[in-house]
Amino acid sequence: MSMHLCRQMTAVIVCGLLPVVAWGQWFPAKPLRLVVPFPPGAGVDVLTRIVAPPFGERLGQQVVVENRSGASGVIAAEQVMKAAPDGYTTMMATASMLTVSPAMKKLPYNVDQDFTYITQTGATNMILVVRPELQVQTLRQFIELVKSRPGKVTYASTGTATPPHMAAELLKLRAGINFVHVPYKGSSPAMSDLLGGHVDAFFVNMESSLPLIRSGKVRPLAVTSYRRNEQAPEVPTMGEAGFSDFVAGNTWYGLVGPARIPAEVTERLHSELVKVLRAPNMKEKLNTAGAVVVASSPKEFADSVREELRIWTNFIKQTGISAD
Repeated sequence: MSMHLCRQMTAVIVCGLLPVVAWGQWFPAKPLRLVVPFPPGAGVDVLTRIVAPPFGERLGQQVVVENRSGASGVIAAEQVMKAAPDGYTTMMATASMLTVSPAMKKLPYNVDQDFTYITQTGATNMILVVRPELQVQTLRQFIELVKSRPGKVTYASTGTATPPHMAAELLKLRAGINFVHVPYKGSSPAMSDLLGGHVDAFFVNMESSLPLIRSGKVRPLAVTSYRRNEQAPEVPTMGEAGFSDFVAGNTWYGLVGPARIPAEVTERLHSELVKVLRAPNMKEKLNTAGAVVVASSPKEFADSVREELRIWTNFIKQTGISAD
């Protein structure tokens, strides 16, 4: 091969690499859009608005939080999956969007093909709360009340096939009770109706309910985690109340973007967000909000989504629960 040809090939290779190097080095060059798939005040919204400002500081650009609620997160997911795969549009996805809903029904997005997984940010358990007017102090008393009023007691959820819905349906099956599902478009309207006495019970994310529990506006009966929550240590677990291996134990949130975001952009987003999540003050803020830091790698995040999807698919086949 001639020296002249070698030089030409080297120039072509180097030129071909330049855009990649420049893209990874200069991203981001403008503000980023972070979509929240539920209304303001929802658990995922609370967590996102805690991490977004320091995330933007580390990236050197503003991270603009945008709420796009509806259809249990499907509207936001469709919007994000169709966005340009350049890293400027991401979404704080929830467990229900990526593992529960896809296990129950056909959706306009494919969990394996339509998203780039960046990091699972945090996790939280749910807590069963009731309006104080029910005059029940324990989960057992609540179950007895429901049995005495079959089809009369109601429970709220953040939408069909979301973790609050699945947790209540699991309790319904395990306890042999009949209470009525009332779905809402997020935790804020569901909690508003619980406070207003329009529904009786709600499996809600811990961070959304802590202030209301502490003020006595709702009564906690049990947490869905295997251990008592440090933020509400007086509340027993579902296991302690007689329902061990409660599979609808935790929910989580994770940053995703459209499929095919360049690897170096994914790594930049992951690296900076993980640094934010692992900061001591951030851990304290999330713990106060009822969540714990996860900060997984992109591969760990993607693998955990596939495994949970498999578990929920089997569970739904066994129980016959329908999204309709």
